[in-house]
Amino acid sequence: MTTTTAHSPSANINWLLLLLKARTFVALILVFTYFAFAAPNFLSVANAVLISKHVAINAFLAIGMTFVIITGGIDLSVGSVVGLTSMIAGYLVLNGIDPGFGWSIQFNTVEIMVMVCFVGVFVGWINGILITRLNVAPFIATLGMLYMARGAALLMSGGRTFPNLNGSAEYGSASFPLIGAGSFLGIPVMIWMLIIVTLASVYIARRTPLGRHIYATGGNERGAALSGVRVRRVKMFVYMFSGLMAALVGLIIASQLKAAHPATGEFFELNAIAAAVLGGTSMSGGRGRIMGTIIGAFVIGILSDGLIMMGVSSFWQMVIKGLVIVTAVVIDQAQSRLQARVALTQEAGS
Repeated sequence: MTTTTAHSPSANINWLLLLLKARTFVALILVFTYFAFAAPNFLSVANAVLISKHVAINAFLAIGMTFVIITGGIDLSVGSVVGLTSMIAGYLVLNGIDPGFGWSIQFNTVEIMVMVCFVGVFVGWINGILITRLNVAPFIATLGMLYMARGAALLMSGGRTFPNLNGSAEYGSASFPLIGAGSFLGIPVMIWMLIIVTLASVYIARRTPLGRHIYATGGNERGAALSGVRVRRVKMFVYMFSGLMAALVGLIIASQLKAAHPATGEFFELNAIAAAVLGGTSMSGGRGRIMGTIIGAFVIGILSDGLIMMGVSSFWQMVIKGLVIVTAVVIDQAQSRLQARVALTQEAGS
């Protein structure tokens, strides 16, 4: 007697759900493999270092964006905050602060970093106040901040660039270019910074009450508030953290280029959102992983650099990135529906 074994529908659904959860890693393998064969010199060491720097810039913003989106919000201002903090860094390196008494206050590299990071956190605090205290929708609040921060960056120099940010040995700022261009043990300083930020963010998300409260706020804000979660403080934190990440990127770019331009960071928020969503962060809130976001940042970085190396028009690059975002959201919705279906099946079976 011969017996046949058929896969049950529930088993097929579980396999499909597993594939959807691993979509970011699958996308990374596919993109890397394609450009390894299609793009000239893609596998060179110099290109690997360049891609890692581009990925790091996007990853900083995407980590902050991930926390924001998990709470059910959005931060459209990060690109403009990058431009603003970059200009502030450039101004402090070149001019210091003039109190108006015929002399100026100069700062060393560490002091400049602290002041610029404070500005980023302060902008995030304003976003948080608008959203939590004045009940402005996150989209509108951060869209308004996008324009205000960009306008402030333009006003600082009248639209001009702050050049030659080499710092001064006399004032202790000669090490400023090392933030974005220096290396330690053969690895760029900015990559070390990203590793530290990533480890800290993973720890917060997985091991701390704050991390659990962030997920609870995005999963069911009303229920979280009733269970004792201080929802307002949680939201304040994620927007301030997002502002801090934008300030770090502003510092890195100004240091790397040894120049600051008010247009720095344009459309960076789109790359950050794309990396977070592609990494499995749900736009409806309550779900997301930092390591998934890092992989998503690698996908976006490799995709961008690979298209440039192949000579693809920047216009088509924008189209492709838009398709990536839409596709990621569609897949996320499919994953949510499948998870709900599996949950119902398990309840019915029990």
